[in-house]
Amino acid sequence: MVSQHDPVCKKTRHFSVMACLVPLCSLHGAAVTTVEGVGSIKTRLHPVQERLAKSHGTQCGFCSPGMVMSMYALLRNHPQPSEEQLLEALGGNLCRCTGYRPILESGRTFCMESDGCLQKGTGQCCLDQKEGDSSGSKSDICTELFVKDEFQPLDPTQELIFPPELLRMAENPEKQTLTFYGERITWIAPGTLQELLVLKAKYPEAPLISGNTALGPAMKSQGHFYPVLLSPARIPDLRMVTKTSGGLTIGACCSLAQVKDVLAESISELPEEKTQTYRALLKHLRSLAGQQIRNMASLGGHVISRHYYSDLNPILSVGNATLNLLSEEGLRQIPLNGHFLAGLANEDLKPEEILGSVYIPHSQKREFVSAFRQAQCHQNALPDVNAGMRVLFKEGTDIIEELSIAYGGVGPTTVSAHRSCQQLLGRRWNALLLDEACRLLLDEVSLPGSAVGGKVEFRRTLIVSFFFKFYLEVLQELKADKRLLPESTDSQRYPEIADGSRSSLGDFQVTLPQGVQTYQRVNSHQPLQDPVGRPIMHLSGLKHATGEAVFCDDIPRVDKELFMALVTSTRAHARIISIDSSEVLDLPGVVDVITAEDIPGNNGEEDDKLLAVDKVLCVGQVVCAVVAETDVQAKRATKKIKITYEDLKPVLFTIEVLLPAKAKTEEQTLMLHDSRRWKAESTEKLTFITKLFHYGYYNNPQN
Repeated sequence: MVSQHDPVCKKTRHFSVMACLVPLCSLHGAAVTTVEGVGSIKTRLHPVQERLAKSHGTQCGFCSPGMVMSMYALLRNHPQPSEEQLLEALGGNLCRCTGYRPILESGRTFCMESDGCLQKGTGQCCLDQKEGDSSGSKSDICTELFVKDEFQPLDPTQELIFPPELLRMAENPEKQTLTFYGERITWIAPGTLQELLVLKAKYPEAPLISGNTALGPAMKSQGHFYPVLLSPARIPDLRMVTKTSGGLTIGACCSLAQVKDVLAESISELPEEKTQTYRALLKHLRSLAGQQIRNMASLGGHVISRHYYSDLNPILSVGNATLNLLSEEGLRQIPLNGHFLAGLANEDLKPEEILGSVYIPHSQKREFVSAFRQAQCHQNALPDVNAGMRVLFKEGTDIIEELSIAYGGVGPTTVSAHRSCQQLLGRRWNALLLDEACRLLLDEVSLPGSAVGGKVEFRRTLIVSFFFKFYLEVLQELKADKRLLPESTDSQRYPEIADGSRSSLGDFQVTLPQGVQTYQRVNSHQPLQDPVGRPIMHLSGLKHATGEAVFCDDIPRVDKELFMALVTSTRAHARIISIDSSEVLDLPGVVDVITAEDIPGNNGEEDDKLLAVDKVLCVGQVVCAVVAETDVQAKRATKKIKITYEDLKPVLFTIEVLLPAKAKTEEQTLMLHDSRRWKAESTEKLTFITKLFHYGYYNNPQN
């Protein structure tokens, strides 16, 4: 958990973060609390740790420290959270072996009373009574896995305070520039906005790093490298929020969690007609990534990254947002529209410019804005398709004056359907418009059959289904709010919404998970040493919850210990011509490069060799390995290995080419099933499938 004092709002923020995405240099002036600092079995357990362990919420213990810290950060901000807040706080935590029911049950012990069956009045459950027994006597079936009254109470006054020295630093920040020199990277954190602009002009190729949720994965996984990184975290000007009569100006360094709070506050203060865009943004902010990512990711980083799957950029685009760009030359404003999102030169940042803030105007009367998103799950999943849509009607009519539609997930960038919207101006909001709009959108927002991500037909369907939902939402508002039209207007001219279509108007609600575990009670004759029917805490549960359980990665490094990283094939069904490791051996920390020639004895069977000898069968086959003094040096060195391949013939891509002529009959044809699984009905066909794997069919990038 990271705690920072915000001198702008005079509050200390506590938030959980993804530790792997937090550079050490970015923590200057922040207080870091780890699971070991919350409590210990050697000193005193924190109630969160105790309840997670005694509620049977740990098994392997890998996820337990993360669960503890997410709950702890929630309780530091909300000592009596709601179940919805608990679910949101744990939304970014994964557990593979425990299951979420006991983890959630431990967190619910801190929540306000809910309407759950086990938490009504007496705390009894209907499963604890015999069928037809009105006297209330209990049966031999029990659901109570822990006794809540035995838990130590949560006392917020006993929590760690924010260090006074850091509080003083935050209230009176130093203006001098901090520079941290690493082995390959220099981290520069200026103290003033003017100094940042000077540095940006000096290092135009240096990116600004705020939340690190976009740049971090790019550097870790995609091989991006920047010798100089500029951090604007110490500049309060980039975290300012300004409210005017026309809209909101939000600093580029505000986290998405802060943006969410700002929008919620504005929605509560302003008339509904002025908050259409804010409501659409808030809807997507509730499902964008998870709580830990939103705590770190900045609004400016999200906008500037211009990911094709961005959830906010389509809404900001149709909502007429404006980007305030800063440089030594002064302020420049550009619209956040399709041209900027496409990266056109005349509508983009200059190398010496930075994004200072984003201006989001209020919506106006007769204007409607909606956001749509379809993904595999509610949170922590990239959308298949998302969209932002806005329509403005002429005074007292249902005639379209302005129309804006933008889609994400259907192209390399956010796609604006500008041409379709222009052709629909001046049209009335009716069924004829719906038919015409769907046709125009499918023509303009093209999605080729070879589109990245697949599911082309499904995504094309979403393009028109989103507009259909938008059409129904606006139609319902027009019929319901008579203030939008003059009294003389016949409200009956609007078509009725069919019963079968009404269900599409509402969003799917995320329900709180409910579950119960039952077991047989202990009988009076059962020996004390018999554990059956007695819920017993995991023997290492408290160590799991305090982070004191020792795993392989916790074992101290021994003298002369080395690390190995594997180099895998990027080709399938190819001959290895050469392995060039000349550059690798000169790198710092590299000890050796191991190939098949270095393996004494048997290297494995023909199709299952430990290291490839002269050819590779599939993508990902191990070719060689690099041994170095640290794991970072070993992984870095693998990228310097140069392997030359030569494709082997024949390359078989189809069943027709693979099957012998005598097998080309209708009865012997392999059947293609979903997820590219094959149904084999004979030993001969299984042999053909094996050959497909042997020739790298399933692992070839072209397939």
